[in-house]
Amino acid sequence: MMTDAFLLLFLPLLLSVSVAISAPTHFATTTIPKTTGNPNPLTPKASLLRYWSNKISNKTPKPDFLLSKASPLSALDYTFYNNLLTDRHDFTVLSSHLNSFCSAARLLCFPSVSPVFDQQTSSSKSKSKSTFSTYDNINFKNYATDQTGGFNDFKNYSDDLNGPADSFRRYSRNSNDHRESFSFYSHDGNVPTTNFTSYATSAEGGSGEFNSYHRDVNVPGLEFSNYDASAGGGRTQDFTSYSNNTNSGKQSFSGYGKNSHDGLPMSFTSYANDSNVIESTFKGYGERADNANDSFVSYGFNGNVPENNFLSYADGGKGEHVLQSFESYRDESNVGDDSFSSYLKGTGSAEGKFSNYGQSANIGSDSFKKYGENAVNATVGFKTYGMNNTFADYNKKNVKSSFADYRNTSSDQFANIASVSNGVRSGRLVNRWIEPGKFFRERMLRTGTIMPMADMRDKMPPRSFLPRTIASKLPFSTGKMKELYRIFNPTAVETNFAKSMSSTVSDCERTPSRGETKRCVTSIEDMVDFATSVLGKDVVVRSMESTAGWGENVKIGKVEGINGGDVTKSVSCHQSLFPYMVYYCHAVPKVRVYKAEILGISSEKVINHGVAICHLDTSDWSASHGAFVALGPGPGKIEVCHWIFNGDMTWAVAD
Repeated sequence: MMTDAFLLLFLPLLLSVSVAISAPTHFATTTIPKTTGNPNPLTPKASLLRYWSNKISNKTPKPDFLLSKASPLSALDYTFYNNLLTDRHDFTVLSSHLNSFCSAARLLCFPSVSPVFDQQTSSSKSKSKSTFSTYDNINFKNYATDQTGGFNDFKNYSDDLNGPADSFRRYSRNSNDHRESFSFYSHDGNVPTTNFTSYATSAEGGSGEFNSYHRDVNVPGLEFSNYDASAGGGRTQDFTSYSNNTNSGKQSFSGYGKNSHDGLPMSFTSYANDSNVIESTFKGYGERADNANDSFVSYGFNGNVPENNFLSYADGGKGEHVLQSFESYRDESNVGDDSFSSYLKGTGSAEGKFSNYGQSANIGSDSFKKYGENAVNATVGFKTYGMNNTFADYNKKNVKSSFADYRNTSSDQFANIASVSNGVRSGRLVNRWIEPGKFFRERMLRTGTIMPMADMRDKMPPRSFLPRTIASKLPFSTGKMKELYRIFNPTAVETNFAKSMSSTVSDCERTPSRGETKRCVTSIEDMVDFATSVLGKDVVVRSMESTAGWGENVKIGKVEGINGGDVTKSVSCHQSLFPYMVYYCHAVPKVRVYKAEILGISSEKVINHGVAICHLDTSDWSASHGAFVALGPGPGKIEVCHWIFNGDMTWAVAD
């Protein structure tokens, strides 16, 4: 029987004639199929299966949830791409085959960014209606500049793509009565980067509408800079259904509505609703605007841990009346943080209205600093306002503040506050920042216990591991990021995905915590090596069976302790965002690991099978760790348990 060493030595020779003709061509796939049948013995997956059998002693079935992430490369493809990496210092040849490599290896790679579409040098400068339908990765420059009238509609733009990178520069500048609509824009994408720079500057009249924009995307990076700045007047902007149901991204609004006038409305409606860990920064928003009229309606509704930073917001507004309205703001969301700094500074006759603000069972943190500084005749009203918020540096003299039905835990959280009308109603301090069910005590793992199940869905984009021989030849260090960008991201170094790549590598190079043994693995073979080096050869890898029950209360059925329920070691592995599959694995001592049936409450039937890990020694954890915020006491005083959710896994000794 041929050994793996023999195959790796002679396979390039066996296939050299076919490989020399041309690179293989492939079509992209968006799903990862389950492992079926016996693979070709010359493929990387076949080599992995033999390696697994040699390294792990027990006969427990190999887990499909992990093997489905193995490299899908055929024997021919593997040999071709492996041969392109014979020189470790030259990756240009591989990069020249990036599209076929990413498709064949099932990686997350950026498509090539198209050349700049410059309307000033294009013959397509239409002054009527222009419809952009099913458009992908186009950079627009000087589009609709100096245009009078007309309507541009961007529809089905960059949908369902990995890493779309779109840029709109000097869009609709100096236009007159020009309208734009961005509808069904970049839906269902992975790690999109969209930049709107100098949008509608000095435009007169017209309107801009963002409707159903970046919905259901993963890790968005959106930036609006100098948007509608110095507008000539008479122009409206509306963000409707904006970045709803998105996961873990950032949005930046800088110089929005700066120096605008005429008091026409600029609204954010259904903004970042049902989203997970979205960060929004509003800086220089409505600065020195004349009669500004901005409204935030249904903002961050039902979101999970939203973070909003309002800095230098509506400062220097002028005119007879400046209105900033926040209605249904962060309601029914799970915690989150808002920072309002330098808000309504130096305005005249300004009104800030907060209604239904932060109403949630799991409260967030709101900080208001330099609120209404140097303002004249300003009014701020809070109606049905959430708990546990901090107010400081108020303008007592010229700002009138009213609080109706305000829930707080103690009045000493207010510093230099102007006035509180209708009293302050005491409330119960509820745990913040932590999704219900994310952390729990060991005693909860008992048959019959009813508990909330946190969001266990795998929100990472689908990818596969690379074969070990290929992954080992690629650079993976912060000092080699330029080489990594040239390989996987040659035309989009400043994209959101490039930043995620850098963050992954930096985290892998982080010094381990005390008592932690860690390793980032870029192949399943590496993961097997690390797990067996810590736990021995008689190990099993486990994860949550499915996503059934997430977001609901569930009932715990039969519970079994791994290693007889005794204290043991485990190796937990967590996904990182990278073009190919990378896992952050770390050894955790002094734990107990459990298998548990998860039942539906009404049916009392098994709907899922879960694995939970309980950390018995938390003495080295930070006092601000979310587990202690959710559960109490502090480091070293309690054990902390959590489920191993989809996409992640834990290795422990076999039953």
